[in-house]
Amino acid sequence: MEQKRLSLYTVDMKYIRNLHNQGDDRVFSVSPQVGKDNRPFLGIVVTCNNKHYCIPLSSPKEKHKTMKNGVDFHRVLDSKGKLIGVLNLNNMIPVREDVLREVELRIISTDNNQQKRYKNLMMDQLSFCRQNQEVIVGKANKLYKMVNKDKCSGPLKRRCLKWNKLEQILERF
Repeated sequence: MEQKRLSLYTVDMKYIRNLHNQGDDRVFSVSPQVGKDNRPFLGIVVTCNNKHYCIPLSSPKEKHKTMKNGVDFHRVLDSKGKLIGVLNLNNMIPVREDVLREVELRIISTDNNQQKRYKNLMMDQLSFCRQNQEVIVGKANKLYKMVNKDKCSGPLKRRCLKWNKLEQILERF
């Protein structure tokens, strides 16, 4: 399966809830009970082991400012080197095209200022990901292989989702 040019996608909320409830409760929740029902699961799609995986793109937190890139984490920077997002490779989820919706980044006349700023931010984040696509895809594949072949330490494996179990849920969804 060939790696496509990176784009930003949202993932179907019902599918995310199934993964969270039936597979691994560490899948980023979009549950209204958790107060995150307005937060979409947004990410880039990479190919790992001939399957598609969506790596979540998250807003940077204070702790991310001092964290270094690792096999399961990658900082997203703007053209000036400012931290504008993070990729949590340990939280990537298996996906199919029918659970994905590509994000429309084109600014339209009906967008308000907040929507324009958000779209500009997402365009900057996507630009970074595309410029670093080879590195990101390589890290995702390396992590996937390490975790599924028991070639990683306990803490790293515990940080990663249960991909084999999530893949089974995707097949049934």
